Amino acid sequence: MLPGDITLILPTRDEAHNIRQFLASVPAQIQLIVVDASRDETPDLIETLRPEHTLVLREPGSVTQARQRGADLARTDWLLFCDADILFPPGYFDQLAALSGSAVYYGPKLSRDRFRAYYNRIARAQALSHACGIPAASGSNLLVRRDALAYVDGFDPRLTCNEDSEVVWRLRRAGFGVSYRKDLVVHATDHRRIERSRLRKTLHSIIRCFLLYANLMPVKYRAYDWGYWQHRDG
Repeated sequence: MLPGDITLILPTRDEAHNIRQFLASVPAQIQLIVVDASRDETPDLIETLRPEHTLVLREPGSVTQARQRGADLARTDWLLFCDADILFPPGYFDQLAALSGSAVYYGPKLSRDRFRAYYNRIARAQALSHACGIPAASGSNLLVRRDALAYVDGFDPRLTCNEDSEVVWRLRRAGFGVSYRKDLVVHATDHRRIERSRLRKTLHSIIRCFLLYANLMPVKYRAYDWGYWQHRDG
């Protein structure tokens, strides 16, 4: 796929401290749709730093609503979902040109500075889960064909987190190819949730994903994020 085939979809909330370095890692020709729920200057910075090939929507809501809103507006064949607390390494978008055969690709989020061992363990767990037939996708680094996402009716609007893993499970169950690429790496730049508690962050993901995958999560609890947004605040 070529750069013109991809729209980068970015949900933001109070990411002024991360957004400069994030934008610096995105090639200028990539289409970017930002759906922002900030109380800081994040959207203003984006519009100033990247005035071209960028659409910024100021819409309060959940991360799930933001991802789906961006998907609804995109017109390219491929949608790349990410978060503002990552960097794309040099060559990342060149790697996408060689991908073919699947409707979904996802890769690990690693660290170049702190908590390297923690991120490496998470990446190994992703690879193991995928090998066992359960994709462990993250919205920090998720590439989806637009028509495939539409086929499964997009992200579940009842979810306020873990929407990334859940939609990929539905895509796989619908028969779409899902590939985990350990070489398709992004790098984390903001470790606040890990600093607060690695155990809490890990258990948050494991328990919620297990309940969702096994269809044991009561519908009325899908809207609770168990502190997802709060733990992204400064």
